[in-house]
Amino acid sequence: MIYTVTLNPCLDYLVAVHNFQSGRVNRAGYERIMPGGKGINVSYVLNILKQDNLALGFVGGFTGAEIERLMDKDGIRHDFVHLKHGNSRIDVQMLDGIESSIHGVGPCITQEDIDALCDQLQQLQDGDTLVLSGAVPRGARDTIYSDILRSVEHKDLYIIVDAKGPLLLNTLKYKPFLIKPNLQEMIDIFYLNVENMDDIIRYAKNLQNMGARNVLVSLGADGAVLVTETGEIYRHSAMSGKVHNTVGCGDSMLAGFLVGYQQNHDMVQAFQLSLAAASANAFHDGRGTYEDIMDLLDILHREIEE
Repeated sequence: MIYTVTLNPCLDYLVAVHNFQSGRVNRAGYERIMPGGKGINVSYVLNILKQDNLALGFVGGFTGAEIERLMDKDGIRHDFVHLKHGNSRIDVQMLDGIESSIHGVGPCITQEDIDALCDQLQQLQDGDTLVLSGAVPRGARDTIYSDILRSVEHKDLYIIVDAKGPLLLNTLKYKPFLIKPNLQEMIDIFYLNVENMDDIIRYAKNLQNMGARNVLVSLGADGAVLVTETGEIYRHSAMSGKVHNTVGCGDSMLAGFLVGYQQNHDMVQAFQLSLAAASANAFHDGRGTYEDIMDLLDILHREIEE
């Protein structure tokens, strides 16, 4: 069973505005409202790939209720802790040739809320997968992910972490099975320039020396690279296609990897499905469909065979 944790969910308001002009009244040509937050995005793609999962985390207020309503409508299982105060945030993604974002403030959580989530996590069984993904709400320290892992360290879990800076680094002592930094996050961690693939691989190995078992680095238009705990290195450029949406591509990549690995613990299969899922997201106005992902996976297999 896979459990995703989103500590700071949101309603994603995606709006396309042609020729946006600052200081003027602009009209949207297209808009969409959907539940967001990195762990929730992972849950959606897991669901698309027919992988049973449960979304956990915090929701609050009328926006939190709408997040749950939309997830119910979409068939995404969840069991959120309900905050007593505040509203889950609204994030605005505006498309006008380029993507611009405004992230809402969101609620403030308490230690009582964190304890309630840790109590929920006691239901996990040995062999389950726990995904800790994304930014954290106000009131949370940068040790919150490591605090959560401490509460379940007596269990034999597959721990997955997709977070920035100290949030990620503080979890490495628990030897997560997989971490998924992107290129900019690696640069921010090591305060060094990345000039080529050798640099990326070297920094990934540094993260392994710090505790991570496997490191999947998403590289945007340049694809991805996977450095495994047994020393294999897999890399692939981005798949060809027209990019419509980059929001959630990294989360789709993570979900694809998890489903691919769950099937028979094959790292190559996991890496290939991660690329196909990320590309399907990029080539779609929202999230890619199962058919989109499988078609791209077939293309990827043919490319590799050639």
